[in-house]
Amino acid sequence: MSVLLSVRLLPLLWGCSCLCLSSLASGALLISRDNEPSQEETGAARLLQKRSAHGTMVEVHSVMVDCTVTSRFAHTVITSLALNKANLSQEISFEVELPKSAFITNFSMEIEGQVYVGEVKEKEKAKKQYEKAVSSGQTAGLVKASGRKMEKFSVSVNIAAESNVTFVLTYEELLQRKMGQYEILTRVKPKTLVKQFQIATNIYEPKGLSQVDVSTTFLSNELLPLVEKTVTDKKAHILFSPSMEQQRKCPDCDGTLIDGDFVIKYDVNRETGLGDIQIVNGYFVHFFAPPDLPVVPKNVVFVIDKSGSMAGRKIAQTREAMVAILEDLDEEDHFALIQFATEVSLWSETLTKATKENVAKAIDYIKSLKHGGGTDINSAMMSAVSLLSQDRQANRLPETSIDMIILLTDGMPNAGVSDIPMIQENVRASIGGNMSLFCLGFGHDVDYSFLDVMSTQNNGLARRIYQGSDAALQLQGFYEEVSSPLLLEVDMQYPKNTVDFVTTSHFSQLFNGSEIVVAGQLMDNDLDTFLVEVLGQGYDDVFRASGQADVLDWSMMYPDEQYIFGDFTERMWAYLTIQQLLDKSKSGEPDERTNATAEALEMSLRYNFVTPLTSMVVIKPETEDGPDRPLIANKLTEDQRQQAEKMGYQYMSPALPASYVPTYFVDGDPHFMIELPDNDDALCFNINNIPGTIFNLVRDPKSGILVNGQIIGDKKILPNGVINTYFGRFGIIHQILGFRMEVSTQEISVFQDDKQVKLLWTDTASLKGPKVDLLVTKDRSLTVTLKDSVKFVILLHKVWAKHPYHQDYLGFYTLDSHLLSPSVHGLLGQFYHGIAYEVTDLRPGETPEKPDATMHVKGHDLNVTRGWQRDFRTNVKEGEHVPCWFIHNNGTGLIDGDVSDYVVSGLFKTV
Repeated sequence: MSVLLSVRLLPLLWGCSCLCLSSLASGALLISRDNEPSQEETGAARLLQKRSAHGTMVEVHSVMVDCTVTSRFAHTVITSLALNKANLSQEISFEVELPKSAFITNFSMEIEGQVYVGEVKEKEKAKKQYEKAVSSGQTAGLVKASGRKMEKFSVSVNIAAESNVTFVLTYEELLQRKMGQYEILTRVKPKTLVKQFQIATNIYEPKGLSQVDVSTTFLSNELLPLVEKTVTDKKAHILFSPSMEQQRKCPDCDGTLIDGDFVIKYDVNRETGLGDIQIVNGYFVHFFAPPDLPVVPKNVVFVIDKSGSMAGRKIAQTREAMVAILEDLDEEDHFALIQFATEVSLWSETLTKATKENVAKAIDYIKSLKHGGGTDINSAMMSAVSLLSQDRQANRLPETSIDMIILLTDGMPNAGVSDIPMIQENVRASIGGNMSLFCLGFGHDVDYSFLDVMSTQNNGLARRIYQGSDAALQLQGFYEEVSSPLLLEVDMQYPKNTVDFVTTSHFSQLFNGSEIVVAGQLMDNDLDTFLVEVLGQGYDDVFRASGQADVLDWSMMYPDEQYIFGDFTERMWAYLTIQQLLDKSKSGEPDERTNATAEALEMSLRYNFVTPLTSMVVIKPETEDGPDRPLIANKLTEDQRQQAEKMGYQYMSPALPASYVPTYFVDGDPHFMIELPDNDDALCFNINNIPGTIFNLVRDPKSGILVNGQIIGDKKILPNGVINTYFGRFGIIHQILGFRMEVSTQEISVFQDDKQVKLLWTDTASLKGPKVDLLVTKDRSLTVTLKDSVKFVILLHKVWAKHPYHQDYLGFYTLDSHLLSPSVHGLLGQFYHGIAYEVTDLRPGETPEKPDATMHVKGHDLNVTRGWQRDFRTNVKEGEHVPCWFIHNNGTGLIDGDVSDYVVSGLFKTV
């Protein structure tokens, strides 16, 4: 989750987040967004302007995150205390980012001794209460989507002078095992020092802990002892509680060094056979992930969309991912490739065994993949099912093997059969339960709900692939999750006269690194044992395991703990049941959908879960500004979340984990772009100045890296008097490595150890050394890889020599920027460790396709415009249009200080 406390319309004071990356289920939080500011907001703005002379005088006294994980079920409580030290009332905001797979279970505010507690209600009833508040001119609180994996709960309340407020939020979720481990990631990004800051995580696993690892992206080796880790056989305690002095970036400054990710990874001991069964308070839970099973061969048909909308980076990233996926196939696997647009094209008429020779041929085929045409998903899917069915009937596939289809598409069906329910029924009927369908939806325009239902109907799942520089890694990561099946048709069997209300107990497959979880209720609460049997088809034989489930005595297992979470098995059962009912409400028959929806609603209300069917209502106290006002927390489906993100309701960018590889670049006239893949979004701004000006782009005093760029102008001033400028030279220094390089549109000069080497753009060449690797691709690009540090890519844009106006220029792209220190700065460098911003008030712009909006960033409210910037990495001639929020006036308000602060006197100068 993430905690942000702020004074309304003033700079954010605090930000921290904790999310479980292994728990990615559909669903998000969103309330609403008003296009026009309410009377209250306008009044608040005026009031704050009047008070500005006195300062906000709001102190974030404490932020406490308490996460208790019991047998994979996480119960998290976030408590924060804020003080209003001013002599006037102020509105204080509390924001929390939490995993989108979590259910909020409680929220309360304590103000002047009075506690206001949230109540979970049916969504329609809460909606009427909300609409009544909005119609009366009041502001309702909101909960909205935030990034790929998170959703943000937000509430604001008016606090009297010299008073305080305590916020408490609770949420729960079942951690999912992925790639052999559970992961808890806490993203901390404070904007100021906090008197009491603590992240405390307690993990209780009765079978014992096989590993517990803690790492951070923001603490040096000298400061790692600030993290306390205590691990015994069955318990782990991790504490991070730095004092204000330990939080300081430097002894005499108020800046905080805590800026990045705090990661806990763990797994449990695993026994062969039956797995782990726990009975507590009349409910049981069964975890099944037997180790050391051989992988079952797979027969997989890759169905790849190559329609016109896949142009540019999408098709390039698809080719890149498919090459890696094909290389990872086992020789016992069989595969086929189908590409489709308006027409369907098969690589071969049958599936092919994954020998090295066949994989090499397939890779050559994939590398030739080109876009163009419409989107005929129905015909492509029928071809895939037919291929698998014919090969299975002809006994060309191993008898014990799993049949899979992986569909990748970025758009709506608009060729052939385009009726979505008809396509879903055609696919369901043709598959007939005999194979699994996994659907990957690429980008914003795809109909995710269509893919989600279709995959659920066919023993698979859907996943969104976000547009960004890491899209290929997302594709590969998903494939790794489903590439190693261990068991097929797994049946978890329990005595019918003993247990009742059991969650899903039949699973089409179990993949290596994952886990099956089943929960249920005992008919007799006093029962302390019953027989369990597990059946499945393994690689070379039927898998069978049986044994007794026994009650666990938690007081004996954890005698020193005053354990207060004894009902975790019941709540885990409720959590699983609701999730599965919500799935059935989307993909079952009409009567099944109706009944599933009603049951899910009843259980959500009974267990106080905020789900897509319920809302949490908190009545804010009456103030001098108005009467009681309801705050409503909703949870959306993944499809609704996608639509909200597409419309630009909310973008929030914390520091990004290294695996996301964000890109920062300057190219064109010169446009600066900050790509934020975690949000599927980007920011861009322009810098206008006279030719010859040299700007500092990156400056990292700790690592000794410096990058400056000099702009050049067109040969002639355009008839309208506009001077277009571009980057024509770059200077790069790495002081620790003793390395310096100057890049112009004519040549590349490298200086190291008193030696100079010159490379020409007219040749393809490479230099590899212990400190620096250089790769020049003729008349196209230069890749600079600095040892254990950042990677730069410089593109050469060649212009017709006799062009009357333009001349050759350069583009500059930064990769792996997370490897630089927190002190990095510069026009690009200041964004390398993330930026918090919020986009609201979407409204028509000067042109219909480029709407305007208000961006709240660094304490400023900026008018921004939705537009496009070209990324030339995959096509140096034409480039790919990347959507971004354009910040006007030389990036004023987004960049620190003024643009003139970044002008330097020489290509290798800092001032």
